[in-house]
Amino acid sequence: MAKQELKRDLKNRHVQLIAIGGTIGTGLFLGSGKAIQLAGPSILFSYLIIGIALFFVMRALGELLLSNAGYASFTEFATEYVGPWAGFVTGWTYWFCWIMTAMADIIAVGVYMQYWFDIPQWIPALICLVILLGLNLLTVKLFGELEFWFAIIKVITIIALIVVGIILLIIGFNTNSGTVSLTNLWNHGGMFPNGISGFLLSLQLVVFSFVGVELVGVSAAETANPRKNIPSAINKIPVRILLFYVGALFVILCVNPWTQLDATSSPFVEVFALIGIPVAAGIINFVVLTSAASACNSGLFSTSRILYTLSRNGEAPAKLEKLNKQAVPSNALLTSTIVVSIGALLSKLIPEQAFTVVTTISAICFIWVWSIILISHIKYSKTRPDLRAKSTFKAPFTPFVNYAILGLFLFILIVMLFAEATRLSLLLTPIWFILLVILYNSRKKYS
Repeated sequence: MAKQELKRDLKNRHVQLIAIGGTIGTGLFLGSGKAIQLAGPSILFSYLIIGIALFFVMRALGELLLSNAGYASFTEFATEYVGPWAGFVTGWTYWFCWIMTAMADIIAVGVYMQYWFDIPQWIPALICLVILLGLNLLTVKLFGELEFWFAIIKVITIIALIVVGIILLIIGFNTNSGTVSLTNLWNHGGMFPNGISGFLLSLQLVVFSFVGVELVGVSAAETANPRKNIPSAINKIPVRILLFYVGALFVILCVNPWTQLDATSSPFVEVFALIGIPVAAGIINFVVLTSAASACNSGLFSTSRILYTLSRNGEAPAKLEKLNKQAVPSNALLTSTIVVSIGALLSKLIPEQAFTVVTTISAICFIWVWSIILISHIKYSKTRPDLRAKSTFKAPFTPFVNYAILGLFLFILIVMLFAEATRLSLLLTPIWFILLVILYNSRKKYS
């Protein structure tokens, strides 16, 4: 009996906006406040360094995906070039990454809704989850539409911030914190006010901000024209990083001295409030609400496709490979949703420190996924020079840049070991990999 296949229903605009949505998340809207407090204005360099590194990771991912039209995701080329264990561990780790992220985001939806409605946060969280499940069960095209509009909201907000900030900069607008000026970048302790240590500690938070950039790879199997759409989306990543991250934070730091920003709130809210927009908090609350819903939507999509791929490869129960009439992996989608909903219900009982631990573990696991992509690309370049030679989307500076980025990732992990806030997460994460290795070595083939 022929295997069921995913539909290639994602159009170019869907892939472009999935790529944008993947590079703009709650890490930018909410997490950037804490990162700025750690690094000061040097946070701009942190985003540039990690952004450039992940662009090369994505170029490697793009070349690998286009080298074989049969690849549904990066777990398949990890299996081929690194080994079956790598595909198994990376597939389940990626699923775990997004489950953790989706749990955090669905709880965030509940928290944001409390801004308008005085109801327990788990109610809107579960309602949102059920709505997203229903929409995802229909068609992959609908997922693309959802992400398209979610991303549009993010883009409009950031562009509005940049435009308003530039106008304030040009006219020398006076706020309660002083004059809007370029000098705010260096007049409050210099570009590195907390020294090199503050800059290095911000790298982990910046890594978490970029979680989801590889979603273009997950959507490859459902892209109508991957040879055109995937390179187009990947090549635009540097522009998006410069505009949405570096551009937005540059404006924020010019409008408001970094010393005046609150680590626990969104710097976006503070900037709009400074310029006298009375509904600023409500506007940004709506944006971060849609951002959290978008991240959870992406989480459900990616985890269901990873489970589908694992099942198709015999590394997860066979029932998870089943597609519904709309060619959506419904059993895999339901399974992921149930796990996320359990986490949503339990998360309200977990202290704030546990939330930090979960999100940090997620970031560490994403470093694993990105590293496997780089290692697979090195192996591919060495063992398949024939495919490399005829590739129309060659990753530049291979393999030197691969080794350099792997070294950067290792360095970030070492920094996390010495940082009190992230040390526990780093020490707990190996437990997940040990469990996967045990499962891989002891499992029976599913049928």
